[in-house]
Amino acid sequence: MVDRSHHTKDLFETFILAGGVSSRMGRPKHLLDFNGESLIGRTIHLVKPLVKKVTVVGAMVDSLPTGIRSISDESFAVHTEPGRSKGPLTGMATALSHSQSPWNLILACDLPYLTAGWLRWLLARAEKSQSQVVVPKTIRGLEPLAAVYRGECAVAIRHALLNGIRKATDVLNQFAIETVDEAEWRESGPEGLVLRNMNTPADYDEARARFQKKNSHA
Repeated sequence: MVDRSHHTKDLFETFILAGGVSSRMGRPKHLLDFNGESLIGRTIHLVKPLVKKVTVVGAMVDSLPTGIRSISDESFAVHTEPGRSKGPLTGMATALSHSQSPWNLILACDLPYLTAGWLRWLLARAEKSQSQVVVPKTIRGLEPLAAVYRGECAVAIRHALLNGIRKATDVLNQFAIETVDEAEWRESGPEGLVLRNMNTPADYDEARARFQKKNSHA
């Protein structure tokens, strides 16, 4: 399929959330190797040409590509035990609090099947939207860590954290959201894998095998 999606690059920033503890994987997911490149490096290279700025949130990563900054999760009165993640909602609040753009693409760091074409399509969809959040939906439900947010969402997310809310999906009902059903987004991600993440070593083995197979046929 020919991708004819267009968006205005300067309207968008991207924030990649990398603050999780990767307990089931046993090692930092964002540093997993894909053909000599870390997963977070691959994600950055996919999205960097599509947006004004890319920031990594929650992990101080050495050897990021030129022009990519990393910032630590802010506390927002969220108290956790040492070694435990503050949760993705904290990462989202941190991201949006640092944003200087009307729209913000927030991505989890463990999405190995993302493609530039699918990301471009999502950004073009957001630019046309009158909503505060444009969020894809899968059979698992809404996918808030592969979604686009207006900068104004920062205040409500910080308020939710102060009131004890920790799940990213629990805060979405406070916004005017535009839900993108799979029948729509799948046209730009025809294998249906684009929003599948990695949690375990078996997930990583599968993703790496698919990646190597795809590259061998390129």
